Amino acid sequence: MTTHTAPEPSTAAPLLNLQALVVAVRRRRRLWCSLALLGLLIGAAVAVLRPPPPTAVAKVLVAHQEDQPNDTGTLIRTDVEVLQTTRIADKALKSLNSPVKPEDFMRDYRGTGVTNNLLRIDVTGDSDAQAVARAKALADAFVADHVQRMQDAAKAEAKALRDQRDRMRTELAQVNESIGGRTPSSDPESSASMESLFARRAELTSRIADFDQRAEEARMGTPRIISGTQIVDAPRAVRHSLPLAAATNSAIGLVLGLVIGLAVAAVGSVVADRPVLRREIAANLGASVIAELRRVPRRRVGFWQRRRTRTERERLISTLARTVRDSGESVSLLELGCAHSTSVLALDLAKALSAQEPVVVIDGLPALERAGRGQEPGGPAVVSGDRAAAVPRQTRRIGVGSVVPGTAWTGLQDLGSQTVLVVRAGHGSAAWLHTVARQLADLLIPVIGVVLIDPDPRDRTDGTLWDGPHTALRGHDARLARRNGGGGGGGGGGGGASHAVEAVGDGRQQAERPPRAVRVPDSDQEAR
Repeated sequence: MTTHTAPEPSTAAPLLNLQALVVAVRRRRRLWCSLALLGLLIGAAVAVLRPPPPTAVAKVLVAHQEDQPNDTGTLIRTDVEVLQTTRIADKALKSLNSPVKPEDFMRDYRGTGVTNNLLRIDVTGDSDAQAVARAKALADAFVADHVQRMQDAAKAEAKALRDQRDRMRTELAQVNESIGGRTPSSDPESSASMESLFARRAELTSRIADFDQRAEEARMGTPRIISGTQIVDAPRAVRHSLPLAAATNSAIGLVLGLVIGLAVAAVGSVVADRPVLRREIAANLGASVIAELRRVPRRRVGFWQRRRTRTERERLISTLARTVRDSGESVSLLELGCAHSTSVLALDLAKALSAQEPVVVIDGLPALERAGRGQEPGGPAVVSGDRAAAVPRQTRRIGVGSVVPGTAWTGLQDLGSQTVLVVRAGHGSAAWLHTVARQLADLLIPVIGVVLIDPDPRDRTDGTLWDGPHTALRGHDARLARRNGGGGGGGGGGGGASHAVEAVGDGRQQAERPPRAVRVPDSDQEAR
């Protein structure tokens, strides 16, 4: 007996497939485009419905006694915090004769340090005139307070220097008195004491002169600060442009909405774990993707329908028709997330087969019943699932069913002995695709292949799992061996796992050995 074992993957699957994530996010472009558009509209609506209040701005040049070229902005930040005090607000309100509380008025203005010596004051009001008046009152109050603080500091410093000078003068008078009260003497100790007094007098004289100079400099620095602190930009109203504000808010809303939409789409794609690449879908179902089609629209399309879509559908119908004729068994089309497209494919397949033999379409879709509806003249007959037993045996059957969650698995064998899965990309989770593959394997329904509906147009991954001649036809050889007693290969590979070992022997060995059902790894979802 010859065995063919599929090679095991050399590397483990990545924790996060970036390619699949990008494709999933791109497929959910309606979500993040809608959120981006919503953010744009909200931004424009905010600009129109809630325009900014009338605002006035003023700029004040602030001179400091401790100005240094390498200052990091500490002094101007101190001035900003001083502006945001009740003392400044109260002085401004008193000059305006306003009954507003200082605490409430402080919420209507703010200060910003433009440079180390330039302070900008922004004030809002009920009108442009009120905003300008408030800005002027605040600027005047701040300048007056700053000048007063600098003057008080200079006076305090000068007074401290003068007090120190007066103490030095008192001590100098005592030293002079000591020197004048002594008589010249040749005693060495007396001479040394006189020299010490003279040195102390010289030191005190020098320090007194220094304190006088420093006190004068302290007084001379105040006029420079007073003249340097002034309003350099008179208060003026700020003109607001509604189109500019709407455009700015719309751009901000657009960016925020886009970012939120992309984040929601990415997180949702990771949490949902819905395969979108044909390689992943084929691996989870354990069958090859034989065709990719766009979703069939429910409304009638005209000449603008893409030729490629029509050609691909015609090629798929031809392939399925040829496969059905050669097999001689009934075939079912089982949908997952694309009931309408599956019904259209079943009708097209039935039309292609009805030219040579009678065909009946058995409609087993729970949400789409075609039985009893108006049928096209000369077209294939469509019956419901409960009337399938009345169809003659010699009539070709094409079943249409569903494998969505909640499917009655026991009724799938009545639709066809082999099936084609019509799966919409990104509709079913990986766990449910495993469940579908396992249930079909338990029912011994071979999967001819997978038709992928609405695939990603940029998907270039390989969706073929064929390691041998019958790998994708799940359970096909086992069914033939049981029916005919002839030789055949073993069962196909499992979905999402390593392919099973395919045993090929003579007919007698296969007839003696019971057929082996091919299984896939259990999922965390319960199949009903």
